[in-house]
Amino acid sequence: MTIAIESTIHAIETLVQDVPVGTNLALTQMMWALMNGSFLSSRGAIFPALKESGFSAEESRQSWSGLRYGAWAADDLLKPLQEYAQQQEGWSAHDYEGYEPVAVDWTTFWRPKLVGWPGKYYHGFSGRAEKGVGLGLIGKVGQLGEQRIALLQKIVRAEQDEEMSAKGLKAETLRQAATLLSAQEVVVVDAGVRVVELQDAAIARYVVRRAVNCTARRNYLPEPNATGRPREYGETVRPLARTRDGHELPASPPDHVAVFTFDGRLIRTHSWHQLVRTEQKVAADNETFSIWVFFDPLFTTPLVVTTPLALQPRSIFCLYLDRWPIEQPPLVTKQLLGLHRQFVFAAENCWRLPELALIAGNLLTVQAALLPPMPTGFWDRFPKRTPGRLRRTLARTPFPEEMLRSERLRKKRAATAHLPKGSQAHRRKKASS
Repeated sequence: MTIAIESTIHAIETLVQDVPVGTNLALTQMMWALMNGSFLSSRGAIFPALKESGFSAEESRQSWSGLRYGAWAADDLLKPLQEYAQQQEGWSAHDYEGYEPVAVDWTTFWRPKLVGWPGKYYHGFSGRAEKGVGLGLIGKVGQLGEQRIALLQKIVRAEQDEEMSAKGLKAETLRQAATLLSAQEVVVVDAGVRVVELQDAAIARYVVRRAVNCTARRNYLPEPNATGRPREYGETVRPLARTRDGHELPASPPDHVAVFTFDGRLIRTHSWHQLVRTEQKVAADNETFSIWVFFDPLFTTPLVVTTPLALQPRSIFCLYLDRWPIEQPPLVTKQLLGLHRQFVFAAENCWRLPELALIAGNLLTVQAALLPPMPTGFWDRFPKRTPGRLRRTLARTPFPEEMLRSERLRKKRAATAHLPKGSQAHRRKKASS
């Protein structure tokens, strides 16, 4: 247990090392309260969570002040997080024929009763748009020991306009993903992102899941008819057969058929190449792509993906599967750490608390993969390296202040004698007419 506590507090210390003095200690205390599950019992309230972690009233106020007013941003913590994880023994980035996956996803922290908040996003359970804090997630996927992990590279806020929407957040996240992408990296996204949105964001390398009823066009003209207007669009390609209005629409013959073995299963693939979007006319400068259909015996519905990359079918299949680790940071943050419910109301805090919680959840997953398995109790005879087990271990331990190593991690010694105190410090004055 001591190894887990010491390793975790030193990992947090590594993340906040470049944050200004005073704020770094405040964020350390806040992240400890996040990672040990104190926000579960406080139901998302900051001060009860800090008290649950054993901090005094003064320390709690300082920690809250550092979160609210401190000079820090999520990027200040994400870069050290990546460096910390990639320096650990056992880390390796996934690589498929020279390409490394970068997963992109979106998550929302629902705040339906937050007065004056402009952000609204579709809620699957209610079936309508609800108020919430929407964030885009960009993460590099790799292997840490036996676990596949997405290391967060960027947390994207929605554009702060009069009405923050899912469409605007999606466009901004894809635009920032394009700027972060290196020559050997590939953006991997799930259904819900259209090819035109990826092309508009100037993302040249991507793997995106498509609907089973998707269609595309050839980027060359079919044989001309003897009569009628000359054709401008290529032939329609339909990867899978379907029925519409009682009529059977057959699938287009594939350009290539292949099979490969994955986890002992024989997966058959159909592919079509040099395709364009259905609304595009034939042109030499069109951005073309390929459609791949994977018939996996483990599933009844085939997997349909689109990519402009000329890779082997197994590599494309594995690239898409590496989209799923980006789902873990929101799951750990919301369900495991209790941040699905939050009680902060200042505009900046509504952004900062979810961002810090996502970073804490990602770090908790990394630490769990690095440390030995920790059983929950005597009944847990075959424990695994999960963030939940690590969180329970941290919950049984007070804040290990004596284990802090950096001299910069301390309370800021600022002169405050000249400042007004009590009611004089926040007394409002009428504006002069």
